[in-house]
Formats: sequence, C-alpha cells, structure tokens
Amino acid sequence: MIVKKSPEHFSPRKLGDSLFRVLKTRHFRPGPSLAMLSAFAVSTLVILGSANSGAGSAGYIRDFEAGRVAERDVVAEQSLSYVDEEATRLRMEAQARLVPAVFRFSLPATELIQNGWKDFSSFTENLIREGSSADASRLAIQVKYPAFFSGEDLNTYLTDPEGGHFGEYGATVLNNILVKGIFAIHHTELEPFNPDVAELLSTSGTRTEREQVSYDTVITRENVRNAITQCAAGAGVPAAFASIAANLLFPFISENVFFSPDDTRQRVAETSAQIEPVVKFVEKGKRIIRKGFIITEDDMKELRALNMSLHSGDPRRIIGQILLLILLYGLFIFLGERRMLGRSLSNAEIYLLSVLVSLYLIIAVFARNLSPGLESFPVSMVIPTALVVMLPGILISPRLALVLALALPLGAYLSGSFDAPAYIFALVSGVVASYVLRKAERRMDLVKAGLVIAGANCIAVVVILLTRGAGPAEYPSLLFWAGFNGLVSGMLVLGFLPPLEHVLNTATTFRLIELSDLNSPMLKRLFTAAPGTYSHSIMVANLAEAACQDIGANPLLARVGAYYHDIGKMENPGYFVENQTVYNRHDDTPPRLSATVIRSHVKLGVEKARSLSLPREVIDIIAEHHGNSVIAWFYNKALKQESQVNMEDFTYTGTPPRSRESAVVMLADVTEAAVRTLHKPTAAKMEKFIQTLIDAKVEHGQLAESELTFRDLETIKNAFVRVLAGYYHSRIEYPKLRESAVRETAAKEAGAKETAAKEGGHKEAPAHHAAPKAAAREGEHTEAPVVHAAPKTAVSKENAE
Repeated sequence: MIVKKSPEHFSPRKLGDSLFRVLKTRHFRPGPSLAMLSAFAVSTLVILGSANSGAGSAGYIRDFEAGRVAERDVVAEQSLSYVDEEATRLRMEAQARLVPAVFRFSLPATELIQNGWKDFSSFTENLIREGSSADASRLAIQVKYPAFFSGEDLNTYLTDPEGGHFGEYGATVLNNILVKGIFAIHHTELEPFNPDVAELLSTSGTRTEREQVSYDTVITRENVRNAITQCAAGAGVPAAFASIAANLLFPFISENVFFSPDDTRQRVAETSAQIEPVVKFVEKGKRIIRKGFIITEDDMKELRALNMSLHSGDPRRIIGQILLLILLYGLFIFLGERRMLGRSLSNAEIYLLSVLVSLYLIIAVFARNLSPGLESFPVSMVIPTALVVMLPGILISPRLALVLALALPLGAYLSGSFDAPAYIFALVSGVVASYVLRKAERRMDLVKAGLVIAGANCIAVVVILLTRGAGPAEYPSLLFWAGFNGLVSGMLVLGFLPPLEHVLNTATTFRLIELSDLNSPMLKRLFTAAPGTYSHSIMVANLAEAACQDIGANPLLARVGAYYHDIGKMENPGYFVENQTVYNRHDDTPPRLSATVIRSHVKLGVEKARSLSLPREVIDIIAEHHGNSVIAWFYNKALKQESQVNMEDFTYTGTPPRSRESAVVMLADVTEAAVRTLHKPTAAKMEKFIQTLIDAKVEHGQLAESELTFRDLETIKNAFVRVLAGYYHSRIEYPKLRESAVRETAAKEAGAKETAAKEGGHKEAPAHHAAPKAAAREGEHTEAPVVHAAPKTAVSKENAE
C-alpha cells in the first residue's frame, strides 16, 4: 500500500523555523552577511536616488552632445513640461536687481546729533542770560566750537531779540530733518540692487514699518543744507533764524540712516521664493533632435527633460535596477566561495570586498552627477578602477582580480553611471591591472604596473576618440588624464597595501618574499639555537616548493611555511634528534614526558608565529604539519612499560592539513626526516620508501581535508624523488693518500703560494694539487652518511606514526 503524503501548507511558523536553521548552521556568519547586506542597501539607495533625480541616467544623452551633428532622430514619446533652469536663473537675477536696498534708522546716531545741538543751544542761551556782550559771547563760542560758525551768523544769533528762542527753533527743524533721515549712500555696495528706490525700515516699539523712498528725494550730507532751508521756511520760524538755520545746524549734522546688508539679503530671499520658475512645454510627437542637424543647447535641454521624464519614478526601471544589483552582489558571493577561490574568505576579506564594491558603484554615480555637460569626458577616468581590482587580487586571490575587472565596470554601465566610452576605459584598465598583477613579485613592481596600466589607458582613449571622430584638440587633455589614472592607481596600491596587509594579516607575494629572507632575526635565531632543525627546515622548504610548483599550488607559501614550521623546537632543541650529537635525552625520559615535549613544539611554534604576526596561512601550516597523528615510537614504548596507555597522550593536538600547501609541507617534513634513515639511498629505493610514507598518511586520514588528488600525490612523490636524488647523488671514491704524502703535498702547496705572493703573481695552483682538494671534498661527503645514519632509531621516534 502506497501512502501519499499530504502537501505541506505554508505557515509563518515553518518559515521562521527554516530561517532559524539557516542561522544556526556553521557556514552562516552574521558579521560578513550584515556587511554585504549593508553594501547592497547603500548602493541601491544611491543608484536609485540618482536615477530618480535624472542626474545619473544616461538614457538618450549618452549618444548626443551639443555642437555635434545628430546621427538619428529623437521624437518626444509623450507630452511633457520641464523647468528651464537657465531661464529661471535669469528671471531670478533680474528680479533681484529690482529689489530695493534696505536701510535702517540708527537711534544712537540720531541721539548724538540731537545732543550736539542741545549742548550748543544751552551754552549760547546761558551766555545771553548772563548779559555777556556780543563780542565776549562770540569769543566764548569760538573757543568751545572753533571754526564751526562764521562771525556774521553768530552776531545774528546773539543780537537778535528772538535769539533766546533760536535753540528751540533749531531743535524743531533738526527733528524734522532727522525724521526723514539723512542717508549714508555708498554706490558700490548698492550697485546689485534697484537703482531708483530704496526701502527704509523704521521701528516703533514692536512694530516695523517699511517705506520705499526714491534716491532723488532722500537727504544726504551733500544736500542737507537745502533740506534745512526748505524745512525752516515751512516751519514758521522767524526770518532771522531761517536765514542762518542751515549754517547753524550743519556742523552737528551726520548720517542716521544706514544700509542693512542682512535685511537686504532677506528681502532678496523673500522675493526669490515668490518667483515662479520658467516652465516650457514639449508636445507629444515633437522632433527634438533632427538627424543631420547640429545639436543646440536648447535641444539638449529638451533631451534631458525627456530622459528624466521617461526614467524617473518608473517602477519598471526601479525593479530592474534592484534586480541588477542583486545579480551583481550574488555574482560576488558565488565567486567568493571556496570552490572558486580554493579557500573560504575570512570576515575581514568579506568586509574589504563589500566596501570596495559599494564604494566603486557609489563613486561612479557621483562622478557622473558631478560632470554634467562633459559627455566627451569618460567619467571612469576619474575613478581608479585598477586600484579596486589590484587590492583584492593581491590581498585575496589573483582570480578575484579578473572577476572584479569584468563585473564592476559592467555593473556601473548597466546602472547608468557609465556610458559606452567610460565602460570601455574602465574595462581595459581593470583587465590590464589583473594581468600585470600576476607578474608582480616586489613592491616596486607595482609602480611598473602603474606605467603599464597608464599605457593601456592611453591606448583605450585613442581608440575611443578615433571611433568618435574627435578633433586633435581633444587628445592632449584626455591622454594626460588617462596616464595619470594608471600612475596614481599603482602608487595608491603601493600606499594602501602595507596597512591592509597588517589588518588582514594575509600572505601576499610581497610579504612572503620578505619572510623568505634567511637573514630574518627568527631564522637566524633558529640557526643558532637549533642548527639541525634549521638544516631540516631548509631541505623541507626545497621539497615543498618543488612539489607545489608541479601541482599548481603556491610554492612561495609552501617555502615560507616550511622555513617556520619547526620554530617551536627552539625552546627545547636538545630533545629533537636532528640537534643531538651523542647523547639522546629520550633514553632517560619516560615516554609520556618525551611525547609531551615532542608535541609541544607545534603549540610553541604557533605562539611564536602569532607574536611575529605571521600570515594566517603560515600559522595554519605550523599548526597542521603533524595533523593529529600519533607519535608511534613513544606510544609503543609506553605500551611495553605500562598496562594501560591513553593514545591521546601521544597524539598531536593539531588538525589535519586543510590546504594543499599545508599538506605538501607535512609530506615533505616526514619524507626529509625518514629518508635520512636509508642506507645508501637510490632513486628506486627512495621512490618506494616515499610511496610508503604517503600511503600511511592517506590511510590515517591526514590528507582527507587537503583537496589533494591521487594525481597530485603521484606528482608530489616524483618531485620529492627528483630533489632528493640530486641531494643524495653518488660520489667517486678517491684513493686515500698516505699521511706523509699529504704533509709533503701541503708543504709544496704552501711554498708555491709564498713564492707567488712574493712575486706579486696571481697564478693558479698546479694541476697535481687537485687531488688533495678532491680528497677533502670527498672526506666531507663520506662523513654525511655516518652522521645521518647514526641516529636512525631516534629519528623514527619523532616521525614514525
């Protein structure tokens, strides 16, 4: 009986459970996921905002330029209206010229004028009341107010029967003048405003009154005498006072109405806010651009308006933009997986990629918006595409550089930020950058790469200009900016790379070359403290580098990892056989303690590597070069001495290699140590022996996570045999000379050298002296098997598993 399962119905609870299971999986990383989501959101908002404003849309505009002949017609697909920005600006400027300049009364200046006249009239009236003679009073006034008044005016003031009331008459006339205002006019600051009228603000309590006055009727210092005379004539004052009023009041007159820039600006702003923009209309079916005719600026205005109306707010375009960005970021996520790059990206690397991708798209949008009217200038020339391509290529993977070189310009083009010339320029710059990056081995090579990129940029610009049919005048500036873009990109990579290397702690080619220097302090210390381990590391490095070259792995990383894989042995060098001479400390040490000392060199090595800030990949090689294998010799020895033995006490605490380079270093390590135990090693004997060692590692699961194939293992074995066969090659056995013959030959050689020194000659030693030298070289070689063969059992103690 077949039971059919009923279809499962969708429910929010099941969706929540599924999402929770995804979040719980070990592959989900909240930090990097949030970074990618934020980069996507920011890019989407900027691109959509630019598209809705019409500034970033290339639309029709990318194919047309003012002053060129149109290659096709453009017809308005719908009726539209648009604001003519230039006409609106001209209208606003004209209206601003009609705004009157604003003036304000100055109360302190008014009071100063009034107080001046009051003091003078009081002083004069006192003189009259005191009965002083006219001559004495005139002299007293001239002492206090020298050169203020003429003698005739003072005589009239002092001798007229109404002279005691002249002060009141003067105050009346003066107040009438001050109420109208005495304007301080400086024509230079009033030039941008209405040339005919001004606006006068007067404040009374909390009330402010505005009054427009003509410049022809305002009172100034230049015409105030006439104003005083007219005011006195109409004020009903005695004729005697009216005749001298202008001369008496003028010395106390000054401006009390001044230009107010702040009030004027506010008045202009209020007026501008009330101005209606100039709106123009385009009827449906109007031929905006005519094929074969020269495109004018007015045509471009209508074309931009048509482009904006077609694209801004269109939901289809918005959905398309969002889907495009989803595809673009999805492509980066897919290409960033382990299967594509050979390893998983770290959190810091994902953050770097998210920032670079979003910044590139955002800068492309802003560059397009900030270059209106520069359709002949590819906006990608101001964007260092090569920089964005080279940094991930150096810090993460060269494969990623080509992906970014293709995807980033395409994303900017499809989002409307790049037109065709800008896309071509960015594509050429990025692809060339990804290519020259592969050959860079020193930091100064980045400067050379910048020169190559600059040359490629110039070629791309020439091609673009030729296809456009551009004139000769356009070439120099564009070629300059193209070359400048490439040079600056190379220099910026050189500047940004060291801090990013430190932050990401990544194994770039440049950093690995620096770490491979055998004169580094750590390797010098290793040579001094554990010379046998140093020699072993050098040989392991040669083996690992040769094998990685043959299988297509990173040979430089393998060499550096091999140099540092045993730096933990510096703490207890005497417990490791390659550093022992005669006495073996393990003979008097319990096997469990011996295993503990042997195991500890991995942990100590990792700690030293972290203190040196070595790249993460090198630290992984140090931690994984023994995997979790068993130290078999000491384990078997413990089984003979104890009834119950825990295997974990004799097992390395690391994990099996997870990269090909780490696995190759593990195989090179065990091979180099084990081959030393062979007596008279030959190529056939070593090949069979190395195959046994590799099979043992495979059998114990030490290579299960390294992604090495059986073909890779065969290639690695052949590489090891090739290198070791060259190292352990056979020598011709020279006959030994008698001791007396050796002494005689040495004496002759010394005499020959002494004679040559006296003669100042530089002759070579005779041919018959070559035999002792060959014997000496053979003597060095014949000791090697003895040294290597003596600790045969001890070597197997450390490496047998």
